Order: sequence, then structure tokens, then C-alpha cells
Amino acid sequence: MMDIIWDELTAGLPNKAQLVHTVIRLLAAALLGGLIGWQRERAGKSAGLRTHILVSLGTTVFVLAAAGSGMSPDGVSRVIQGLVTGIGFIGAGAILKLSQTREIQGLTTAAGIWITAAIGVTTGLGSLGLALLSTGLTWAVLTVASRLERPVRSDPSKPAAPYA
Repeated sequence: MMDIIWDELTAGLPNKAQLVHTVIRLLAAALLGGLIGWQRERAGKSAGLRTHILVSLGTTVFVLAAAGSGMSPDGVSRVIQGLVTGIGFIGAGAILKLSQTREIQGLTTAAGIWITAAIGVTTGLGSLGLALLSTGLTWAVLTVASRLERPVRSDPSKPAAPYA
């Protein structure tokens, strides 16, 4: 009975090494998405820690499931294309146009969700170095660029930036 349960729990994982690879990728996806989400949480944005962890982890799971099921590279590519489309809809939901002030808010949030999904896909494909580098660059852009934008926004002679 325990053998049947173990076989079901490890279906698609032919050996212990594959199980370890999968666990590493899932943990990496959660940590990398969490790093971006933590930055967004500290900035007071609506899509924060949990959202970014779930986006990164979710895209990783889809890629791992597709690749682990024996799909051809074309099949995995179609799964990734579907993820990109789906994440686009999530990002679109984060963008608001404020008609009275003609401001658009949420573009950075949408872009953050988009890059977090890309990091999840990259992690799922096993390119952890690229995922780590992308996470570091994303975190730097979100942190450093916001500091560079503040002086521009505080200049009363310039209109407020049309994004947030």
C-alpha cells in the first residue's frame, strides 16, 4: 500500500535525483519571486510578497509539469506561450486609468508580475543562473530607479509621472 502511495507522489519523477532537481527549482522559484515581492511590499504596492511568490511558483510548476510529462519542446513552448498570455491578462488587471487626472497607475506592478513569471519559467527550465541574475537586476531596477524618479516627481515645474 505504501509503495502505491509513494509511486503516485513521485509520478513523473523517475528517480531521487529528479525529485531533488524539482524541489530545488520550486524552492528557488518561491525565493526569487519572494525577493521581488518583498521589494514591492516594502514599496506599499498592492501586488506584493504573496502575489509574486505565487506567480513565480505557478509558472515554474506549469513548466515542470509540461517538461516532466514527456512533451516535445514544441509542446513546452506552447505551454510557455499560454503562460505569457495569461500573465498579460493578470497584468492588465493591475493597470488603472484614472480619468479625472489622466494618470495611469499600475504599469510597474504589471511589469513586475510579468518579469516574475519570466523568472518562474526560467527556473522551471533549469536555468537558475539566468533566473538569479534576472531577479537581481529586477530588484535593482525597482529599488534604484524609484530613488532616481523621486527627485523628478518632486520638482513642481514638472507634471507627475504617468505611472506607478
